[in-house]
Amino acid sequence: MTKEIWFKRKTYGWGWTPATWQGWVITGLYLILAITFASTLDAESPLSEVMFTFALPLIFLTITLVRIAYLKGYFF
Repeated sequence: MTKEIWFKRKTYGWGWTPATWQGWVITGLYLILAITFASTLDAESPLSEVMFTFALPLIFLTITLVRIAYLKGYFF
């Protein structure tokens, strides 16, 4: 059984880059959700709203993206 690779190791630097359409879908979904969270804010948003409607969801979203890339990525 071979591991299906969605992300490959970058040639230079740290991290992964999408290698298949599944990797691009995950990356696109991440960007769409990050933009959606950012669009909920305005100039008069209090700090608590910024934390709970943007910062915390973005942190969890980023952790999820890194975990998926780690599990579905190629390292060597």
